[in-house]
Amino acid sequence: MIRRDLAFGFRIASGQAATADYAAHVGQMVRQVLLTDPGERVCLPEFGAGLRRLLFAPIDAGLDAATELAVRQSLNRWLGDQISVVAVEVGEPEEGTISISVRYELIETREGHAQTVVLRR
Repeated sequence: MIRRDLAFGFRIASGQAATADYAAHVGQMVRQVLLTDPGERVCLPEFGAGLRRLLFAPIDAGLDAATELAVRQSLNRWLGDQISVVAVEVGEPEEGTISISVRYELIETREGHAQTVVLRR
């Protein structure tokens, strides 16, 4: 049987809640953790990686390490029962942006996946 989970963002499709396959659902959760700042969710104020605050941090050698640490800690805290983080890569593809690529393995299926988010200043 193929596992189906609710899609993020919540929407109605064909008269019922839209669903996504397990890998897509976990990818949506990874993206949600990365793009949410602590304090955004009223009922869960610690949720999120807080990466937007790094957009305005001074660019130096420690920024990549701080970003990688924030990503790993957040994903381990909020999705540690769903994924195992394999690698986090931080780059600056163009001036004024930060690209964060996360490679992870689904714990349930042992499949490898990747998610990339780009933040703009």
